Amino acid sequence: MNPPRHHRGLVLAASITGAVLVAVDGTALTVARPALQHDLHASVAAVQWASTGYLVTVAALLVFAGRLGDRYGHRRVFALGVTGFAAASLGIAVAPGIGWVVALRVLQGAAGALLQPATLGMLRAAWPADRLAGPIAIRTAAIGLAAAAGPLVGGALTAHLGWRSVFLLGLLPAAAALLAALAVPAGAGSPDTRSPAAGRGNRHGSEHDGRHGSGLDLPGAALLALALALLVQSLVTLPDTGRPAVPLLGLTAAGVLALVLVRHERRTADPLLPPALLRSTAVAPPLVVLLAASAALQGTLFPATYYLQDVLGLDPLRSALRAVPLAVTMILAAPGSAWLAKRHGERAVVLPGMALITTGALLTALLGTGTGTGTGTGTGTLAIGGCFALLGTGFGAVMATATTMVVRGAAAARAGVAGGLQQTVLNIGPALGIALATAAGRTDPGAALAPSALTMAAVVGAGTLVAARLTGRAAGPTAGGAADRAAGPASGARPESAGRR
Repeated sequence: MNPPRHHRGLVLAASITGAVLVAVDGTALTVARPALQHDLHASVAAVQWASTGYLVTVAALLVFAGRLGDRYGHRRVFALGVTGFAAASLGIAVAPGIGWVVALRVLQGAAGALLQPATLGMLRAAWPADRLAGPIAIRTAAIGLAAAAGPLVGGALTAHLGWRSVFLLGLLPAAAALLAALAVPAGAGSPDTRSPAAGRGNRHGSEHDGRHGSGLDLPGAALLALALALLVQSLVTLPDTGRPAVPLLGLTAAGVLALVLVRHERRTADPLLPPALLRSTAVAPPLVVLLAASAALQGTLFPATYYLQDVLGLDPLRSALRAVPLAVTMILAAPGSAWLAKRHGERAVVLPGMALITTGALLTALLGTGTGTGTGTGTGTLAIGGCFALLGTGFGAVMATATTMVVRGAAAARAGVAGGLQQTVLNIGPALGIALATAAGRTDPGAALAPSALTMAAVVGAGTLVAARLTGRAAGPTAGGAADRAAGPASGARPESAGRR
């Protein structure tokens, strides 16, 4: 049974606020890092680990955190994550040295891993499967707005109040998210195994809830966490290290662990990542599309930022203003894509979105050749803004639509795992894109804009081949049935109240 409309409003408010909290924190910190380094007399490598430690921890724990939400209730896990995130932020704001900052950022990453899948799991539990597109599109637009506002707000706070104020910025939104989540009745933030969508394909319905799907698969969680940690750490450090053999060794080790994980998941009775879920045509292809789109976006923006500042000679503020069309179009495209998908199907939205990202990357490559642009000219500013607008429009449409497909395609009792997979892809994609862009350039990032952007166009082109195989819009309330049938009895999960002892 779905919750009343006003309870859904609280769920949406909590989901959006939690997602915005993480987005603002990440973008604002980027601006504050130089001031943090100087104030704490830290090395560049130590400050980099304040970011890398967070990214590695989040990526390693997202899927397992989603499984915790499936078992104990997304609302409860979300509240724990928000509280931990705020507490870590407060600790960083008063940290006496860089060692404390790095350690607290790791703890903050663990808290972020708890709350991020829950922001999607709560939506999946509160809305019928065929009406998820709207709230997910609003959430996506809010993330775009936060990503745009983060550097501006972070820069202003750092300039006037110091870098510590950046970490205090999230305390009020965290409190608001926590209050909204706690105001939702317990059942509204938990998987409802009694709903038609959740029970379809499982003839026994909730009969199996207490006996199947309740295990946490700790060995699988440990293997996945270690593999993802090695993967993300290797991708993040690959562009900066003077010894490429080290991150390549990490990538190899991650691959070996992934093979061990696949073998384990096929043999265990209650896998963390059910093979049928990963094979599902409703879940796997949209995840690949998200991976390609996020890699291409960040792999294009990374050298473009250097190009604006190092080649065109723009200061950070003017460089940030050139990128405003990216955020604006992403904010507008997300809700617009939900409207279009409802009428024409998801594939009819994702394919043009991928085409826009490809076009944006190709035109950005032309900027790197100096074609049609001039430093400080109106033509150059228009061309740069047009490239960013194409990238933002395409990514906003793809992210909102593909995310809806992933969350809706999974069984309600696996919504947390699906949300964890989606968030994991959005963590790996940017790291992969930046690593590939750097490898393509092999020189100064700004000077190598053209080859880097062309590489990203090829990446999103490969993702478009997968997008062409996406199914259209699922038939109303039966959405998610395929994943339910795939998951079988193991998809059963207890309501939040069952987690109490």
